[in-house]
Amino acid sequence: MTAAEILILATYFFVLVILAAYGWHRYYLVYLYMKNKDKHPVPAGPMAELPRVTIQLPIYNEMYVADRLIDSVCLMDYPRELLEIQVLDDSTDETRNVAEQAVRRNVARGIDIKYLHRTDRTGYKAGALEEGLKVATGEFVAIFDADFIPTEDFLRRTVPFFVDPKIALVQARWGHINQDYSLLTKVQSILLDAHFVLEHGSRNRAGLFFNFNGTAGIWRRTAIADAGGWQHDTLTEDLDLSYRAQVRGWKFIFLPDLVAPAEVPVEMNSFKSQQHRWAKGSIQTCRKLLPMILRSNLPLGVKMEAFFHLSANFNYPLMCVLSVLMAPAMVIRYNMGWYEMLLIDVPLFLAATASVGNFYMVCQRELHEDWVTRLKYLPFLMSVGIGLAVNNTKAVFEAMFNQQSEFVRTPKYRVEGDADEWIGKKYRQSFVVQPMIEMALGLYFTATVFYALANGIYGTLPFLVLFQVGFLYMGLTSIVQQYTGTEVVLKPATGKEI
Repeated sequence: MTAAEILILATYFFVLVILAAYGWHRYYLVYLYMKNKDKHPVPAGPMAELPRVTIQLPIYNEMYVADRLIDSVCLMDYPRELLEIQVLDDSTDETRNVAEQAVRRNVARGIDIKYLHRTDRTGYKAGALEEGLKVATGEFVAIFDADFIPTEDFLRRTVPFFVDPKIALVQARWGHINQDYSLLTKVQSILLDAHFVLEHGSRNRAGLFFNFNGTAGIWRRTAIADAGGWQHDTLTEDLDLSYRAQVRGWKFIFLPDLVAPAEVPVEMNSFKSQQHRWAKGSIQTCRKLLPMILRSNLPLGVKMEAFFHLSANFNYPLMCVLSVLMAPAMVIRYNMGWYEMLLIDVPLFLAATASVGNFYMVCQRELHEDWVTRLKYLPFLMSVGIGLAVNNTKAVFEAMFNQQSEFVRTPKYRVEGDADEWIGKKYRQSFVVQPMIEMALGLYFTATVFYALANGIYGTLPFLVLFQVGFLYMGLTSIVQQYTGTEVVLKPATGKEI
């Protein structure tokens, strides 16, 4: 065997071992969840009187959903004299008129709602929240993004937990008003369900750190200030503040039974843009906070879970390396007759992939009575996760090399049901080179599948097809959707029309 072949196999198995370790960590999260699933959060005691609450609604160019958000928040079941609503609008388009009209309409109804517009987007969403806090009157601050439709009982169900002076945040679970719109929205809903139910649920109930998701949560205002306030040196200001607050000793509560309905992206490039921002921001937060966390006096279990949580997106560059090496590694072993290597290869792949299937299966079983029928989406869900590798690897490298970019919000089109349409609307985003790379990888795996079939290497086919479908779906859908219709398309990095 040549030195090049040894290097390929060594690198291939090294990457696979790391991915398998993160796969086993998913099993650990499921174990923690099942161990603590009966620990339902309840308020520490009765609240003597209701406090004043400020609701902040940060929006930027959301002309299709801004009024829906404002009207739904104004229906909150909470004493009007104790409720203040801030519309924090950084918009540069028609959204300003839509939002201002919605505010005036609700002011006429006696709602304490204020419209605050910035022409300078310094700090983006974090900057808007920070500016709003300067004039806010509430002791507690709830935050909702533009695509949410919070339920009327949100404050009634979250505020009582703050009777415990150590509680800084109460986070609700996201719902999905358009999860049945397409295969893409169905997959996103399953991904998000697992993030909330299993990741948040297992971490919170086991006494580990978890994060505010930027929306559908309510903060104790003094905790925000004590943790250093909203900072905008990362794209995930919510994750950043969450860890800083918990390191300071503040406690968080996750309420899995309180669901805040929201709209998930219906268009591929919007989905990619969202995933890029989350991946880049998490690595920026990892660089910023993880060394401090590991050096602290926090319990070892908290440190280890913080490590796996904040570093998880490093899996994407490893996935890209694995994608390139799968074919040559398979050919080398086939030509040398190393069938015994499958005894190592297959278990590692199962640890890295079967753990994903188990993770999402458990979540669906916890949420839905018809969970068995929903298992049909799991293979495609795994393919989508693989297909994101190119998109999120770019995000990881940008974070690692400190390449700054603006906060690109995920456009929403008020698509709630089958009859709604996003084609012909503004805010669509454009990716040029990236879909071509994804298509190239998809064709590369197509050739690898044919090679495996021709040579009877059937054991690798399920894994190869997952990669093939994932990359082809990501690349082809991006290309087709961005050229569908004649509406304005935006570059995701700049937000400028092209």
